[in-house]
Amino acid sequence: MGDLVATISEAVNTVASNTKIGYDVAFPNIGIFIKNLRNTITIGNFTIAYYGIIIAIGMLVAFTIVTRIARKLKIDDDLFYDIFIIIILLGIIGARAYYVIFRWDYYQIRPYEILDIRAGGLAVFGGIILAGIGIVVYCLIKKINFLKVLDLTMIGVAIGQAIGRYGNFFNMEAFGEYTNNPLAMRLRLEYLDSSNVTFLQSLNTITENGIEYIQAHPTFLYESTLNLILFGILVYIILKRYKFDGQILATYLFGYGIIRFFVESLRTDSLMAGGLRVSQVVAIICIIAGIAIYILHFKKIKPFDKVTKVSKNMKAKKEK
Repeated sequence: MGDLVATISEAVNTVASNTKIGYDVAFPNIGIFIKNLRNTITIGNFTIAYYGIIIAIGMLVAFTIVTRIARKLKIDDDLFYDIFIIIILLGIIGARAYYVIFRWDYYQIRPYEILDIRAGGLAVFGGIILAGIGIVVYCLIKKINFLKVLDLTMIGVAIGQAIGRYGNFFNMEAFGEYTNNPLAMRLRLEYLDSSNVTFLQSLNTITENGIEYIQAHPTFLYESTLNLILFGILVYIILKRYKFDGQILATYLFGYGIIRFFVESLRTDSLMAGGLRVSQVVAIICIIAGIAIYILHFKKIKPFDKVTKVSKNMKAKKEK
């Protein structure tokens, strides 16, 4: 009998030790605690990362909104099917290439991981830059007003970014420095990349039920919310206050540049080059470029006049 009790007791202890206790992510100051946060979903024999699903949802929402606005402005929305393909292909390639370039010290000894984007590792600026170049080249070949196309595209980019940032949440990445503000995010330490945990966070480790947590700025939430506001501003401008081709592009560059500079100052995983946060440098360039476009407009200097004439390809199709 004693042996049976011992066996049962051992089995119970084994199950208990394998049972996941505690929470994975929390926003303790507003009373939100999330248990068993997963970053993948398994369907049959396929495992899909939520990161990829969220990015796909963001792209789909962006495409839907942009094509509807194009129709409202009497622009042929078929054009954006080609643009959408360019953004998907060059956007992903550019985002990954940018990330790998500035993390080359890591990837040069792990080249087999360069193409593995399932766990993250996409840099937004890289995707925007390469996709933007691709769109301009496409429009020049088709003799289409690339400024008008970029204006509409940036609206989609803003809402896509607002949605896509939640992929970082599921991956428990891209968080900020220690804070205990009302939106402070608490993360289970054992699931994090230790290289992204700062000394200050280590000093303020919280232990509950034998589980260690850190607290951080939820930078994914900050950027997502600010991008959503920027999206609203861009939509308002194009529908109510649109004055010149390139206006939305300029507003996006200026607005997102400010957003990213602020958010990047809080993050613990910034890509670095010579002691500088790469994304902050690019953000400053974006702000300057946005201001420059507005200045050119107000001074009535139009350097792209010869290559931005609206072609027949951009006019809405007449209903039969």
